[in-house]
Amino acid sequence: MSRNKVNRLVNALEIVDINSKGQGVGKDKDGTVFFVKETVPGDVVTVEAYKKRRGYFEAQPLEWITQSPHRTQPPCQHFGLCGGCKWQHLKYNAQLQFKEKSVHHNLQHIGKVVPETFLPIVGSDEAYWYRNKLEFSFSNSKWLTTEEINSGVSIERNGLGFHKPNMWDKVVDIETCHLQADPSNGIRNAIRGYALDQNLDFFDVRAQNGFVRSLMIRTSTMGETMVLIQFFEDLPEKRAALFDALLQDFPNLTSVLYCVNAKGNDSLYDQTILCYHGRDYIEEQLGRLRFKITAKSFYQTNPKQAEVLYSIAKTFASLKSEDIVYDLYTGTGTIALYIAEACKKVIGIESVPEAITAAKENALENGLSNAFFEVGDMKECFNEDFIERHGKANVVITDPPRNGMHPDVIDQLLKLNPEKIVYVSCNSATQARDLELMKTHYIVEKSQAVDMFPQTHHVENIVLLRSNGFAK
Repeated sequence: MSRNKVNRLVNALEIVDINSKGQGVGKDKDGTVFFVKETVPGDVVTVEAYKKRRGYFEAQPLEWITQSPHRTQPPCQHFGLCGGCKWQHLKYNAQLQFKEKSVHHNLQHIGKVVPETFLPIVGSDEAYWYRNKLEFSFSNSKWLTTEEINSGVSIERNGLGFHKPNMWDKVVDIETCHLQADPSNGIRNAIRGYALDQNLDFFDVRAQNGFVRSLMIRTSTMGETMVLIQFFEDLPEKRAALFDALLQDFPNLTSVLYCVNAKGNDSLYDQTILCYHGRDYIEEQLGRLRFKITAKSFYQTNPKQAEVLYSIAKTFASLKSEDIVYDLYTGTGTIALYIAEACKKVIGIESVPEAITAAKENALENGLSNAFFEVGDMKECFNEDFIERHGKANVVITDPPRNGMHPDVIDQLLKLNPEKIVYVSCNSATQARDLELMKTHYIVEKSQAVDMFPQTHHVENIVLLRSNGFAK
């Protein structure tokens, strides 16, 4: 037996928190931590610990003594299998409560800062059907349940869905996903049905062969839909027949795209995207702005809540007509363009050239002449030369990736000493780490979490910092 395997019973364990994997968290009377499958805060359970990890035990429930009022029945038939939506068994109002709790904990215990005002978390009006982009994988090695394996019945092994957690070569075949609204499920099921009927070769990730490889579906609040299929092999006749059948069922698709990708991973960013039908982009509305979204574009996956997020960031910045604003990690310039009319000028920086090209195009499309964009590695291009070219900003908005800001970027921010910094983050732990590095120069005035990703542990947080050198 592995030395990490244990067989330990704990009676009446109270579950007080929930982790990123959707496991309930409890402590026994000795302070030992247990991560318990299928439980939510408020449950009281008898558990069996089956594996010892560093600092905690993994456990499974044997008996519920008390069921939490926060518990709910997950609507998805794939819950617990596909790896997404790990909080579906927790009521949405409780999800918000524990997301807000995690943000407060990270700021106070990692960053050792306490904002002057903690504003209440802003929930999403739509707890399901909120995503505008999903990516699925074709596989000739569909994941099977133990019952299916032992049934003795021949079972179709081709599938189209999400990779099974911790099984990189297995895909959970998805019938209905509750994250993206129609026509997403219909499109995916129609493509899979056609591929099965026509005996198309589903991708074999181990052998690196097959025909159909991956599927991306993007939608917009304006009713537009993009479908992109990655093929491993270049078989024009089979490809055209597949797309023609799809368009027969879904004639109103805005954009039907493809690429032939024979490399070792599914990444699109080094691929040539070709258009089979319609346009090579869809359009999205954000306030009064319109954005072109291409296959490679980054755009917030919850578009309705994105407008809420940007509106709060703009309110925190309280911009004046004479303000110069830097938008660090600008992506495709959505925040910069959203706030452009409220300030003298805004300059966005981003390391991805395609994103900056899209930002410039979107500025032109929306008639914004005071938004400027530069490509470069943030820690290298955000320097004294940049400041001299564009003028000293008195407001900085930063929205870095999950790993936060590089220390060199923080050092340059402190040298710049803008009056206000609005820090938008999808990871409040790294945000808190960065805040600690700035707290000698800045007061953390306000903090507000915004839930962009219901049914998951992810949450955005916006913080307003005001320089010690400026009075309120």
